[in-house]
Amino acid sequence: MVAGTDRAKRPTRTSVWLEGKPRVRGRRHERSDQSSGGAGAESASLDRDRITEVSVRLLDAEGPEKFSMRRLAAELGVTAMSLYWYVDTKDDLLELSLDHVFGEVSVPAGEEGEEGEGAGAAGGGGAGWPERLRALAASYRSVFVRHPWASPLIGKYLNIGPCATRFSHAVQSVVRSTGLPPYAQRGATTAVFQFVYGFGTIEGHFVQRCADAGLSQDEYYRRATGSIDERPALRDALAGRGRLLAARGDATVQEMRERDFEIALDLLVAGIDAVRQRGEGAGGGAVDRGPGPAA
Repeated sequence: MVAGTDRAKRPTRTSVWLEGKPRVRGRRHERSDQSSGGAGAESASLDRDRITEVSVRLLDAEGPEKFSMRRLAAELGVTAMSLYWYVDTKDDLLELSLDHVFGEVSVPAGEEGEEGEGAGAAGGGGAGWPERLRALAASYRSVFVRHPWASPLIGKYLNIGPCATRFSHAVQSVVRSTGLPPYAQRGATTAVFQFVYGFGTIEGHFVQRCADAGLSQDEYYRRATGSIDERPALRDALAGRGRLLAARGDATVQEMRERDFEIALDLLVAGIDAVRQRGEGAGGGAVDRGPGPAA
């Protein structure tokens, strides 16, 4: 636990990965009175990995609003004070949980190395990068669907844990392999992975909303569109959606979403390739717009 004097000296929290807390495997702690075995029935073995895994499970089941140190301790069957051997705050738990779900991203073979290493290192701009980029993007998207609570946390923390760093290296490796010059690679990364972040966030919250309502995605969609059609003002304001709905055909909501995602990635890949080819045509391997002042 961090003492009050220490907090005063260091008021700005940075990251749990910079706090120096030990993982402390195998330390024994007394069970809480609320545990299923009763007070003092047996000891509980804790380490930070177990605490993180249970935190993720609680966040998935109950959401971040109900998540607390006390709730986690009850689920683990220990006293809340026991958790402070491993973390200082709820923020620490959320940051650890976020890094844990980053570990679910499937990284293409050869992309796990440090910056500048691996199959995607600069100069590897041959065939294969579009497929690797699509695979990485699809796996990243799935994290937000399985864990809707994760997306709001990404901008809150530094994301320097081992799993987030592994994902970052994989992204850099794949984007380097496109053949874009370094100053254009950040733009490509932004275009693809901020799109995926937004797409996955919206999808994850929609899936969660349907589950909370006890409806399938198609049932929810039909009820929502039916309610809109019953309100003339909304129906008229959204009249242009008829053409888009007709293009959907008999596809389910999930099938329509998959098609939209694939087409969007195709457009992004085509754009990256067009910029790369334009740079090659201009000579010197650079696109025709420089990085600008102080880049």
